[in-house]
Amino acid sequence: MSDAALLPLQAASALIHSRRASSVDLVRACLDRISRLDRELGAFITLTGESALADAKRADTDLANGVDRGPLHGIPIALKDLYDTAGVRTTGGSRIFADRVPDRDSAVVEKLRAAGAVLLGKLNLHEWALGVTNQNPHFGPACNPWDTTRIPGGSSGGSAVAVVSGFCFFSPGSDTGGSIRIPASLCGVAGLKPTYGRVSLRGVIPLAWTLDHSGPLARTVGDLALALNAIAGHDPLDPASVDVPTEDYAAGIEVEDGAKGARVVLPTNVFFDEVDPEVDAAVREAARVLTSLGATVTEMPVPRPDLLAAQRVILLTDAAAYHRDHLRERAADIGADVLTRLRTGQTFTGVDYAQARRDRDELRREWLALLREHDVILSPTTVIAAPARDGQDAVAAAQRLTANTAPFNLTGLPAISIPCGFTQAGLPIGLQLAAGPWRERFLLRVARAYERATPWHERLPQS
Repeated sequence: MSDAALLPLQAASALIHSRRASSVDLVRACLDRISRLDRELGAFITLTGESALADAKRADTDLANGVDRGPLHGIPIALKDLYDTAGVRTTGGSRIFADRVPDRDSAVVEKLRAAGAVLLGKLNLHEWALGVTNQNPHFGPACNPWDTTRIPGGSSGGSAVAVVSGFCFFSPGSDTGGSIRIPASLCGVAGLKPTYGRVSLRGVIPLAWTLDHSGPLARTVGDLALALNAIAGHDPLDPASVDVPTEDYAAGIEVEDGAKGARVVLPTNVFFDEVDPEVDAAVREAARVLTSLGATVTEMPVPRPDLLAAQRVILLTDAAAYHRDHLRERAADIGADVLTRLRTGQTFTGVDYAQARRDRDELRREWLALLREHDVILSPTTVIAAPARDGQDAVAAAQRLTANTAPFNLTGLPAISIPCGFTQAGLPIGLQLAAGPWRERFLLRVARAYERATPWHERLPQS
């Protein structure tokens, strides 16, 4: 049954609902892999194995009594350690919050519990989510399962490691400059950043209020759709939440011609700057695959790339504002790289911030106009594969890793990363697809069409 932990969420759900396996079986399978592999990989900050087994037993009893909460009923999951969990510590990857135990679940956790999911614990991240290496000085590094000398990406690195390693079946992450899509790309899993405001941020430790997004990482596009069904929706208690109707995101994504008629933009500027040749070849081959599936791919520049620098100003200013008390009272307890970024955020003026917000609005207007004429922007998720964990190399790579993901935080547009190949060194390569606001279902359908036509999502790292 230990192999069951490596199944996609959809297949695991089918096992539970057909009674060929129980939730307890799946929890034990995940815990077995965690006990054998996580000492080397560093995915978990807090493991809640005993409570997970108790919750799994209740899930099995409920199902036997005719209480079925849906596709996630009895499914083992784990959370990026930014999501508040009642009675279980939520650290934000920080020494400052090392003993912080919330008394209330975040909105996403409330939804997942209602859907019957079983919580295995809290996952490693870059401190305060402010970085992409996941080399956490307080809780240890998370390591890439394809090559443990390399980073898994971040800040949701523990989530990507856990999903690809069979520690859980999906994990909610957060994405402010690429923190779902970057680890998805570097670890060879699927990751979705929905439209800004689609998933509640209530009870999620913020990085940048105006750029943060909550979304899932999972093995397949179909798994992402099931996860989004569970967590999406308006939350009147979250100021960032938008009251736009949700859809059944899993409905219709398995159609044979899911990419037919999709109007795809292959940018001739920005997104392929300084791209690694192996990444470039894999992504352009993905564009050819989509063309063979009936999509129309047009090479053209995206408008106003000069405005993209606004993202850095907004992110670091928001982060410095949230952490102003920590910077004043506990600066010595903040890791060196994160402290440097927060101090940089304190140097921007109100004029800088106002101009950045104006630039963002202008960029969004231009890109929305583009996406009225076209459906999808296609690019590499990251222009390089996973760099080495050596401190200076990893930190130096950070700007390159966020170059293609951050624009969709700035504009708030939905974007997905899915595997599209491997380097000669055996490292995953990610394909990014982005669409207009609230078009998550369409985006998932196109991504699933590509996934069905290619084998990359089926590959797993050697344990």
